[in-house]
Amino acid sequence: MAEKLIRFGVAMEEELLRDFDRVVESRGGTRSEALRDLARAAVIRAQVRRGADAVAALTLVYDHHVRDLTERLTELQHELGDRVRSTVHVHLDHDHCLEVVVMQGRSDELQGIADRILALRGVKHGGIELYVGGSTPARGAGHAHHHHHDHATAVSPPRRAPPRARKRKTS
Repeated sequence: MAEKLIRFGVAMEEELLRDFDRVVESRGGTRSEALRDLARAAVIRAQVRRGADAVAALTLVYDHHVRDLTERLTELQHELGDRVRSTVHVHLDHDHCLEVVVMQGRSDELQGIADRILALRGVKHGGIELYVGGSTPARGAGHAHHHHHDHATAVSPPRRAPPRARKRKTS
């Protein structure tokens, strides 16, 4: 159910408003939508600092040739235990891998973990996106919402056709 919208006035410098309007126009939205996005982001940043329940996506690009880096990343993920919900690993080229680690736990702890991982020698780029919300699912639990949708299932490898029977020579 949508919450009631409340109108209020905002005062800002004319030049800042012109710059803001250019941002809003490039996004294809409205001032109200942009201000709501900014307000949500500020609220989430405050909740992250306080240690709220959260889910996070840590994305990193690293050079897998750096000595012991892949082993260290694996070791850190094992130390995190059930806080790691899923990982995706992609080989980008001969030297670089992209990894996305989905985690769940206290937001301040997840941020600390991300900071440790992103500081490792060989990690070239990365960041963390945290979601602090009222309905983050409990670890190991199903969904808390009540609408139907299909879940992805594991895909079995294609089956091979049975070998053809050999024709026997008849003489």
